[in-house]
Amino acid sequence: MSKQTEKTARVLLDRCGQTYAEQAGIRLRNTPGPLYRLLVLSHLLSARIRADIAVDAARALSEAGMRDARRMCEATWQQRVDALGAGGYRRYDERTATQLGDGARLALDRYGGDLRRLRGPDAARRLQEFPGIGPLGADVFLREAQAVWPEYAPYIDGKARAGAERVGLPRSPRTLGGLVGGGDVPRLTAGLVRVALDKGLAQDVRARAGA
Repeated sequence: MSKQTEKTARVLLDRCGQTYAEQAGIRLRNTPGPLYRLLVLSHLLSARIRADIAVDAARALSEAGMRDARRMCEATWQQRVDALGAGGYRRYDERTATQLGDGARLALDRYGGDLRRLRGPDAARRLQEFPGIGPLGADVFLREAQAVWPEYAPYIDGKARAGAERVGLPRSPRTLGGLVGGGDVPRLTAGLVRVALDKGLAQDVRARAGA
């Protein structure tokens, strides 16, 4: 592993290594509330909308009291729409409000509101049973959840591998995971996704690393 590769990984962590959960104000733990909020965030990040808007909308839903499946389910459709709008998530607000309500009911009926119960080899498939959570949403969830579900680490999906290529890092999940300590893999992955989405940010990382 070259010194240049290690330096690029360090710069990536420093420059844009905040996880999306952290950005949304989610103190991720292996408990029902934070995992449910991560599910909501993953749903919002799945839409064709800027990631910052999705993060703001997730925070707005939480601030409106919809911090677990029970409260999301008990909220009215209009309350969900209003919270999404407060976060700037207006393009898909009505459909998303419906999906969030249906997804909360599914979380309660199937898992008792505790997403730890879907943890296992088929978690990606189970996640995609929630309305609005497709393969992309499942990837978002597991990229972040590897911080508290270490058996999934290193979870480096296609978007993160595209970011790695853009900043000159190897694409192999095992190699990428070995560039940082285990606890920093979710941060590295988030940084890789950000540079995949932002060419200017990728150029900045490369310049700072001298690549």
